[in-house]
Amino acid sequence: MSDLMSIIKGRRSVRKYQDKDVSEEALNQILESVKWSPSWANSQCWEVIVVRDLATKERLQGTLIKNPATKAMVQAPVVLALCGKLESSGFYNSQVTTKFGDWFMFDLGIAAQSICLAAYDLGLGTVIVGLFDHNKTKEILGVPEDYEVVSMIPMGYPAKDPEAPKRREISEFTHYDKF
Repeated sequence: MSDLMSIIKGRRSVRKYQDKDVSEEALNQILESVKWSPSWANSQCWEVIVVRDLATKERLQGTLIKNPATKAMVQAPVVLALCGKLESSGFYNSQVTTKFGDWFMFDLGIAAQSICLAAYDLGLGTVIVGLFDHNKTKEILGVPEDYEVVSMIPMGYPAKDPEAPKRREISEFTHYDKF
């Protein structure tokens, strides 16, 4: 198995962290993975807000809605907030070009996956949080009107290694030539 497949298979959602900081060097390596993530027409529609301040993390925690990652928001030494520029990805000449409209969610999903895999490769754990009050979070983080906060990713050294959840067999989701 290649190193990449080991990383893909080993990465888990981590919600409990050690009391150990994430170095700037490790953080920069993770942000480098975002830099090189693919995006629609190379729009690079993402912005990443790095939150280390405990008071800000506590305010962000207050935006979560019945979320299993609630404690992780303040326990993790770093929370990355992923924001997407509206009407950029999926647009040509200011016109939407896809059936699904603005493509920023797709591009930010790729960026989030890059973050999680790069973090895991460095021995860090992450969990992608999407269930929260997006408008309140946007206000807390001072995000401009033409951007949306898509997800928050608590990140730190895992307190334990979670087990792998059951996965569907390839034959259960693969179709050839037709659905």
